[in-house]
Amino acid sequence: MTKFKIIATWVVIVLLAAAVGAAGTGKLMGVEMLHQSFANMGLPSWFGYFIGACEIAGAVGLLVRKWSALAALGLTLIMLGAIGYHLAFDPIGMAVPAVVLAVLASVTFVSRKRDSILVAIH
Repeated sequence: MTKFKIIATWVVIVLLAAAVGAAGTGKLMGVEMLHQSFANMGLPSWFGYFIGACEIAGAVGLLVRKWSALAALGLTLIMLGAIGYHLAFDPIGMAVPAVVLAVLASVTFVSRKRDSILVAIH
């Protein structure tokens, strides 16, 4: 991998980890706006805290090379759920941040899967 690709990959990973980590922290802190989406879907209040914990775990996992592909895969799945929510309950433009994060997580998964714990599982 060239030096540019290494730097670009780390920039994407750090930005993704920061964005998802901030969202997860907000959910764990009980920010009402972030929990309202779960209530709109009829989900129990604990589910927002669970997703927040998963987002923080994913953000931390992204920064550990061995775990980054698995973390990126998990975050991609969470973002696909967020996209589905926004398309069902919000104006279409509200889905854009989740789409961007899903794309970044997918790119991270593809770029990191050969270095990850997933290789040992396969």
